[in-house]
Amino acid sequence: MQRRLFLLALAFTGACTTTLPLPSGTRKYRNDVRLTGRLSVNYRSAGKPESLHGKFLWVQRGEQIDIELLTPLGQTMVRIAIAPGRARIEQSSGEVREAESIDQLTEQTLGWALPVNGLRYWLQGFVRDAQRRVMTITPDQTAPLRSDGWKLRYASWQADGNTVMPKRIDFSREAAQNDLALKVVIDRWDGEE
Repeated sequence: MQRRLFLLALAFTGACTTTLPLPSGTRKYRNDVRLTGRLSVNYRSAGKPESLHGKFLWVQRGEQIDIELLTPLGQTMVRIAIAPGRARIEQSSGEVREAESIDQLTEQTLGWALPVNGLRYWLQGFVRDAQRRVMTITPDQTAPLRSDGWKLRYASWQADGNTVMPKRIDFSREAAQNDLALKVVIDRWDGEE
């Protein structure tokens, strides 16, 4: 267990530093994007601390989003499909659940909420304020931010052509019965403007 935690800490430590000079190009929100990365989740289930570590694939085509959560070795744990007014989760066991809200569906199925509605912006370096206005985040903004009921911190950035894109994002939500903390490290961007 300690060796696993050490290796995980080592992997995330490597993701925290940016060694490339970052370009200063203007970032635009992309309707179509495909990215892969790693995910770490810490949450409480039945009053006990739980954690999950793995990989993910995020494919966004306009309002449709497909997410695949994988084990650290690459086996599919869950497939998530979101379209306007519809959310679907298929577990590796073959069990399928559907609902209108993906946040509620992930919390019921996985035991923790995956904030897909916020992630569609956060992964690209944008946040929505209380009035739902979309704001661009830059690498010099190091203070924690609040968006869609979550606390965010952009821990590191990476170059993507002539623009700067997030590399690691930490986000958390405090709730009466289920505090939740997630770390996302984006390993590869394949996006279209």
